[in-house]
Amino acid sequence: MNFIEERLTPGGEFGLHLTVGMALLAAAALAFHELAEAVMGQAAITVFDLRVAHWFNAHAAEPATSLMRTVSAMHTVAGMVLLIGALALYLWRARARYWLLALLFSVPGGMLLNVGLKYVFQRQRPVFEQPLVTLMTYSFPSGHTAAATCFYGLLASYLVIARPRWYVRLGTVAFCLCMILLVAFSRVYLGAHYVSDVLAAMAESVAWLAVCITAISTLRRRREGKTI
Repeated sequence: MNFIEERLTPGGEFGLHLTVGMALLAAAALAFHELAEAVMGQAAITVFDLRVAHWFNAHAAEPATSLMRTVSAMHTVAGMVLLIGALALYLWRARARYWLLALLFSVPGGMLLNVGLKYVFQRQRPVFEQPLVTLMTYSFPSGHTAAATCFYGLLASYLVIARPRWYVRLGTVAFCLCMILLVAFSRVYLGAHYVSDVLAAMAESVAWLAVCITAISTLRRRREGKTI
């Protein structure tokens, strides 16, 4: 009972924050594993993937296509460098040094992790007679979605903790969640990825983000005895 109480205590180096982080990591890793196993095993989700991909390709129209291209372009490597730079500058000026460290580890690290996973699974991208985009890299999991999940997930985590007003917290979570879903939708709409690709990218990034934030939080608690 003492061990359980210590794991559920908000304060402390190995308290509630570590318990929540490990639980989130386990859940996200399990979700990724199930998706990867289903995709590689050609389970029913792959049939669903094909149907959704071809439906969007057949029904793509303006101005939705231009909007989706814009959203997608904002979250390329170049776009993410600008977003990371802007948030890093803000965190530096706000003297949120540990959050800055979490940002620099989580988002670039998550993007590199995604590249590695692509080469592990080597899933081909959707193929159409008239594609909206043509890419030569692998499909599973989605890089744009992984980067967006890491970035907006960290932004939401920081603002939820840094801002005391409940409506700011709620608005932040809603905005960040909408951005992640919008980026994921844009990749499916444009035919760059299957639905399972973007779902796996979200799960992958949540797991990675849980590792990064929990590790940085534990480091700060160990050094300063404060909450992140």
